[in-house]
Amino acid sequence: MPRFSTYLGIAAALFVGVFVIVISDSATTSEIEISVATSTVPAISMLPTIEPKAIYKKKSVPLAPAPVVLSPIEEIAASIKTALSASEGVALDFSASALRSSLVNIICYAPAGSRLRSISGSGVIVDPKGIILTNAHIAQNFLLADRNVSCTIRAGGPAVDKYKASLIYIPSAWVNANANILTEANPSGTGEFDFAFLAIAESIARDELPKSFPSMPLATVPASVNSPVVIASYGAQFLESSQIRSSLFPTIVFGSVKNVFTFASTSVDVLALGGSAAAQEGSSGGGVSDINGQLVGTITTSTTKGATETRSLDAITASYIRAEYLRETGESLDVLLSKPIQDATADFAPKIPVLESVLTANL
Repeated sequence: MPRFSTYLGIAAALFVGVFVIVISDSATTSEIEISVATSTVPAISMLPTIEPKAIYKKKSVPLAPAPVVLSPIEEIAASIKTALSASEGVALDFSASALRSSLVNIICYAPAGSRLRSISGSGVIVDPKGIILTNAHIAQNFLLADRNVSCTIRAGGPAVDKYKASLIYIPSAWVNANANILTEANPSGTGEFDFAFLAIAESIARDELPKSFPSMPLATVPASVNSPVVIASYGAQFLESSQIRSSLFPTIVFGSVKNVFTFASTSVDVLALGGSAAAQEGSSGGGVSDINGQLVGTITTSTTKGATETRSLDAITASYIRAEYLRETGESLDVLLSKPIQDATADFAPKIPVLESVLTANL
């Protein structure tokens, strides 16, 4: 593999899919107010696909927002599937079905009148025991239980309250690098370190938890440029408050990898996915699966202004998540995924007060 060039400008909003929501004092008539934020993030390196020394730059086009119109999966996938064989098309359909079944919506409510903000984002179950991969900028809210922040895992279409979850890993590198993020009006980032794992702990309906959850395994090898993928999230930028509460459906998009980027020099750390209906607030933590039915990435950054097809949507790769977890902990991610839920929760619990103090020092 050749030596790669070092910098690429990329416009992205950290909260691609995180709605900032404000809850009123009334529990029965609470209003959810959506704040749309966009910003430009620092540069990250790109893995050039043609000339190793070339440097390419992307710019978002500020167009008027357009409503999202979702079609049945068969219609959305038509243009992608025309380039695939019959067996590949079937495999991509299977991957879409598995990803949709594994998708969850994560809503965290902050106390009214506090400086904290309620948010809504996405996640994907990556282990049958009920382990969820999401973004650190969503999972940070699980560090704030002492501040009366309450998080709920929702699923289905429309999304309904299903489970309570516990935080079992968030990179300390992300928390330390984003210590002021809770009070920033328009936070931004590249997606570096922006992942976390939650474990489903109990059923909200007080039913017994299923013995096995629908899940999608994390890939070990990154997707390549032009490879077909399925993107799934709970995008909600164009919904009214009442729809977020009662009519939030998954957004499923068939697409392809447009380009690849790196935070280092030779690793494929970021997948550029172009513009689509998934490039909207609410999609943070959503999944990207390949034709083999594996999760190759989790959505982290996007521009959030203009028509969705003109935006830039990006996901950090599963291989990057594996490598970064190993770097910070000294253990393979598979060790964490193989632990019983109770053990993983208990092992991480002592770290929560320290990480919480970092996030709340400036509140």
